[in-house]
Amino acid sequence: MPWNGQGGGGGGPWGGSGGPGPWGRGPGNKGNGGQPPNLDELLRRAQDRLRGLMPGGGGGGGGRLAALAVVVLLLLLWLATGIYRVNPDEAGVVLRFGAYSETTPPGLHFHLPVPIESVEKPKVTRINQFDIGAGNGGDASRRGKAQELLMLTGDKNIVAVNFYVQWIIADPRAYLFNVRDPETTVKAAAEAAVREVVGQAPIAGLLTGGKDQAAADAKLLLQRILDGYDSGIKLVKVNLLNMSAPQPVADAYLDVQNARTDQTRLTNEAEAYSNSIVPVARGEAEQKLQNAEAYRQEIVARAQGDAQRFLSVLNAYQANKEVTAERMYLETMEDVLKNANKVLIDKSAEGVVPYLPLPALAGKPPASPPPSGTSGVLPAPQPKAGGKP
Repeated sequence: MPWNGQGGGGGGPWGGSGGPGPWGRGPGNKGNGGQPPNLDELLRRAQDRLRGLMPGGGGGGGGRLAALAVVVLLLLLWLATGIYRVNPDEAGVVLRFGAYSETTPPGLHFHLPVPIESVEKPKVTRINQFDIGAGNGGDASRRGKAQELLMLTGDKNIVAVNFYVQWIIADPRAYLFNVRDPETTVKAAAEAAVREVVGQAPIAGLLTGGKDQAAADAKLLLQRILDGYDSGIKLVKVNLLNMSAPQPVADAYLDVQNARTDQTRLTNEAEAYSNSIVPVARGEAEQKLQNAEAYRQEIVARAQGDAQRFLSVLNAYQANKEVTAERMYLETMEDVLKNANKVLIDKSAEGVVPYLPLPALAGKPPASPPPSGTSGVLPAPQPKAGGKP
């Protein structure tokens, strides 16, 4: 709008005809003949200054080319923000306006420039690990770790458990979107799983060989918990490093364990002694029973044989009494004389009595010779009346 000067002292908006106009000088100032500045001239000067700041700034054509080059350069830089590389131990998760778009394998890739798309690159092959009850740090930290260690067993005893958990990222999308703080979640779930497994087992079993089984059960339970969260985490290992009684009662518990060990040892020794003595006693008893049975059978058989022999002799005697009586006499004399010393004297010899030491020949001391006028041979039995001996 053209500037029109007003007459009088207070006619102008700046308090008089000589006041300055909106572009610096009033209409009455010298040098411009009372006319306002030209807007086109001002814009032209501003464009000239801008061209002077640009490289190669000169004529109008060169300025437009420079501006176009700057725009193209800025566009290329913006497009370059979409180039990314995924390392071999990573997985590329592309987000479009913050939402999941795709998962890319290791290598060089391109996504739409920022802020349209971005990429997250979690390490899917790295084994993550954390410890429970490591005891590092200051006194307060160690006391806190000691409190983490304490767990209640199935038989209402307290045991200190030190363990660690190893895990990897199996599903990058679930790992990034379904769990807010994966490491804290895994740690809390692992502690809960181990406490549940320890709370169902007796302390004696945990301390004497049940540690490996408890670790396997805790791993299965923890994996079920993480799968229920759809966390995209896969467990590698759950290892129970150490199980022991709390320090304030460690000595007393050690005494109890030693007493139980002694009880078990003495029980085993008693059972071993019983297992060695009882079979021996049973064997001796069985042997005595068999000997007694054999003796009984021997006596019965001998008695039966004697009775049978007596009956056979009786039958023979009843059949031929004389022959049987003579045979019995000869057998009786044989039994009587078989152990007696015997001397034979020849009555037909005159003078010196011939003496044959039969016992000396048999290895026995010789008996004294019979007195004179006697014979060492028993007289033959005289037949009784009726012709019987």
